[in-house]
Amino acid sequence: MVAAKYPSEPLKLWKKAKALREQYYVSYARAHEKGGIRWGGAGWSFDAIPTALGDDVYPLTGEPYAAGISHDHKFAKECMDAAEAVGFARDACAYMRIYWGSMHLNKYMLGGEFPKPAFNFQTQICCSHSKWYQHASRHEGVPEFYVDVNIGPYRDIDGDRLNYVVAQLHESIDFVEKATGRKCDDELLIRAVKNEMRSTSLWAEICNLNKAVPAPLDEKTMYSLYVLAVLHKSSQWCADFYAELRDEVADRVARGIAAVPTERCRIMSDTQPPWSFLKLFRYLELYGAVSIGSLYTFGLEGTWETKPDGTWGPRTTPMDKGIDITTREEALRLYADWNMSKPLWQHFFDPAIKTEMMKTIVREWKVDGVMMHLNRGCEGLSLGVMQNRLGLAAAGIPVMTYEGNMGDEREFDEVRTQNRVDAFMEQLGLRKLAA
Repeated sequence: MVAAKYPSEPLKLWKKAKALREQYYVSYARAHEKGGIRWGGAGWSFDAIPTALGDDVYPLTGEPYAAGISHDHKFAKECMDAAEAVGFARDACAYMRIYWGSMHLNKYMLGGEFPKPAFNFQTQICCSHSKWYQHASRHEGVPEFYVDVNIGPYRDIDGDRLNYVVAQLHESIDFVEKATGRKCDDELLIRAVKNEMRSTSLWAEICNLNKAVPAPLDEKTMYSLYVLAVLHKSSQWCADFYAELRDEVADRVARGIAAVPTERCRIMSDTQPPWSFLKLFRYLELYGAVSIGSLYTFGLEGTWETKPDGTWGPRTTPMDKGIDITTREEALRLYADWNMSKPLWQHFFDPAIKTEMMKTIVREWKVDGVMMHLNRGCEGLSLGVMQNRLGLAAAGIPVMTYEGNMGDEREFDEVRTQNRVDAFMEQLGLRKLAA
């Protein structure tokens, strides 16, 4: 038996994270029982806008909903078959196909009928985002609204480009008011914007703590934690949970608690994993390798900035800068600027930006090698992935690629992928630890 190099213990907040996630899906399904409102959209939607309508407004974000279904091999295939039977191609976004299939089958992930939203509210940056909810809205017979954020990378944004997004956010308030018959409460809007900023900055702070050796979190665990922001980042419960989680992870760092007690190699992944085969990350541990995260895990909802010392860290919130948000216009302008700095939005405009961010993670998180998923299930986050690989390799960073699909298990070869991991570990000079 290989002796552990570091102490390890379960995450104390693990059960609470699972309970919050389950309650989210239950609350959405039962919203109408208490006179509440349901709405649909992506994890990248500006969800502080609907949240300003009241505390009984519940979203269903499509990506984590579909990712959750993908764990159920039988139901996931049933959903994708249903989408294909309607006429949609198998090479379209796997999340979109699973969501559509669940909708067309009228089957909800937790059982019962698929809960119909009052409206769909989406952000357009990925190639399929608007079409996803355009079809859903037509099938469900509900109104729809889209916020176009294709204004270029954050480094190039000027006042006019930001004004374009802010104007759409004002229009979106008019839309949700008309769709629901409720009025936007500016106090609730400001609270929701602040909560989203807290949630996304705190998640970045949590990921930043993984720079420590040993890493206090492994990526497989982080997948169940980052998703809370993808569900409802502007909610009070999400921001408050991340504050608790930040404190626990900081305590783990202070005490030297490791996610993988045999850690001797640090790996970084890329884009969504094959959700049906997360045991791939446990396979890495046979070599004493821990996946410390990825740009996807860190930056899907985490908001970052370059600090004065040149390192990457959580973006400082306006509140921490002493800015008192008091008006709707000020809240929406700060909200738009905050979202436009999302790390994962930048590569849609230039893959070289993503390569540089990945190189930063390699350097600051002390990464030994990068494991890249050539994900056929997501056109958006796979955009430019081979250019990223070339950029990392040119910098002398060991890179392994494997093919698969985040949601469609039929496109993932487990044995072949394990063989590629074996070869990559050998390249890094590692052998499996003795049992």
